[in-house]
Amino acid sequence: MASATSSDGIGGRIQNASLVLVSDNNSTLADIRKAVTMMKNIAVQLEKENQTDKVKDLENSVAELLDLYSDCNHRSSAIQSVANGYQPGEQLTNFQKLLDDEFTKLKAAPSSVPQNDHLMRQFREAVWNVHHAGEPMPGDDEEDIVMTSTQCPLLNMTCPLSGKPVTELADPVRSMDCRHVYEKAVILHYLVKNPNANCPVAGCRGKLQNHNKVFCDAMLKYEIEELRSLNKQSNRAEVIEDFTEDVNED
Repeated sequence: MASATSSDGIGGRIQNASLVLVSDNNSTLADIRKAVTMMKNIAVQLEKENQTDKVKDLENSVAELLDLYSDCNHRSSAIQSVANGYQPGEQLTNFQKLLDDEFTKLKAAPSSVPQNDHLMRQFREAVWNVHHAGEPMPGDDEEDIVMTSTQCPLLNMTCPLSGKPVTELADPVRSMDCRHVYEKAVILHYLVKNPNANCPVAGCRGKLQNHNKVFCDAMLKYEIEELRSLNKQSNRAEVIEDFTEDVNED
């Protein structure tokens, strides 16, 4: 009993330490997003002044920041993964190796690329629209044009189990494996009934395995808030369009 209590205590301290580290990392992630937004606004102004070389320099700096952003995001996910999966043993745990191994695995995953692509595209499109508003960027097709204004790094817009929009989830979590988003209480209940289950999204082969594989990673709440903003913009545009049509009819 004493051993079990000791293990629980160690596990609790590991969880608390991970929360502190992830919180610090979240602050860095938020600062990077703010910096990228500021640099995008500066680049737009420089493009208006036809200072192309300075715009290119800013784009290169944004690319470097986004590499750092990606690493910070993976570090947060690695910290949470190691903390959630920690099991005390007789041997001393090499946490640095566990974190480095998990970081390397996450960075190599295909899902590590789209987030940076999305942010860089926003930067380039803002600059392009200064002199070419309404025109497709070089290499774009019609699908790219539609996706740009509505693109969001979230893979699913509703929880596959509750049916609720992700913007209305009380406690959203994301799968480490496939990156789909769920309501925490619902997915945990699903895992109790279906141990070692696959992701419940139709056609997805992501492995959930256990509750340690789903959590609120560093940027999930930020991305959900971003989706809320996109929805509000879309709703405002629809209201304006409806009003314009009514005026024209009159």
